[in-house]
Amino acid sequence: MRCWRRLPALLLTLLMAHAAIAQRAPLHQSFDLRVPWTPEPVVVAGKASLVYELHLTSYAQEPLTLRRIDVLDQDQHVLLDLSGPALTEAIGRADRAKGDDRVHVAPGMTAVAYLSVPLASNGSAHIRHRVVYADAAAHEFSVEDHGFTARPTSGKTLGPPLRGGPWAAIYDAHWERGHRRVLYATDGQVKVPGRFAIDWIRVGPHGGFASDKGERPSQWYGYGADVLAVADATVASVGGGIAEPASLREGAARKVPLEEAAGNYVSLDLGDGRFAFYEHLKPGSIRVKPGQHVQQGALIGQLGFTGESTGPHLHFHVSNANAPLAAEGLPYALASLHVMGSYATIEDFADGRPWTPQATPMTGEGFPAPLSVVDFGDGRAASPSH
Repeated sequence: MRCWRRLPALLLTLLMAHAAIAQRAPLHQSFDLRVPWTPEPVVVAGKASLVYELHLTSYAQEPLTLRRIDVLDQDQHVLLDLSGPALTEAIGRADRAKGDDRVHVAPGMTAVAYLSVPLASNGSAHIRHRVVYADAAAHEFSVEDHGFTARPTSGKTLGPPLRGGPWAAIYDAHWERGHRRVLYATDGQVKVPGRFAIDWIRVGPHGGFASDKGERPSQWYGYGADVLAVADATVASVGGGIAEPASLREGAARKVPLEEAAGNYVSLDLGDGRFAFYEHLKPGSIRVKPGQHVQQGALIGQLGFTGESTGPHLHFHVSNANAPLAAEGLPYALASLHVMGSYATIEDFADGRPWTPQATPMTGEGFPAPLSVVDFGDGRAASPSH
């Protein structure tokens, strides 16, 4: 008799279990979302942003197609919305896929979204990502990560790495093989040492960067220019002994091994886990030794054409380790940056066309904008902060 009394309770339990099973939401393979390096704000032209990479790896058994990436703040406000051509342009892959092929991610493949997220201030922020994607049958799904909290800005302000001008800040986040999009995995972890790298090339008052055709390094306006310490610092490392091609044609024909890509270089320990790198220096020009203390404005060496380089220039970047490639690129600010104008496109620069002067040249503190043209004065005007 007691068994019959228990029957309603047993039936209720079975019905609840059945309902729980019936309510299970369908599951779908999606992307593994990772931000390998947590960024800190950078200020360009007075506006703060976070510059970093979102890695999207597919573990599905079928191709997945990226449709949209939303970057959200802690209040779920959309800070950046990428779709269509803007999404395609932001995506890079190790196989160098072109056009729309970039957003079609095969099983086991990783796509990298190179992001520049605007911020209301240069303070800390919590960031999340929502990725909308489609499977092979064009069914659309979305996935969100837990996000990250941005690092606080370091407050590090540096002096000029060169004197005088005009100097063009050659970089752009959208170039497929520009510093911003070149990843290295030399120590078991993928890193972007050139995330904030700038190639400084001296230009003429009305454009151009070399006399005649610029086939010889010595014909470039900036060749042999003094390279300066950007802060009071200790010399962390010196890499020399690399010869310079006699001509640009000879340099283009050379296959440079990875360990010589930086050419002759110097790194300075700025403190707080930050290192300044000066690369492609002229043979025999380096004036410092490891362990030597230098003051801001001291002569480091001279601008040259060594290593992997398409023409004489100073490659300058700041990173978190004393290694040219096995390090993460960090933002910084230049003090008393005197902006004279800019190039509209990299083609204008490459073709020797005039750069466009600003109606009112601006002097301030910050990170130079892409293709901006600046004057560093006598190299001593700025007083770096620590």
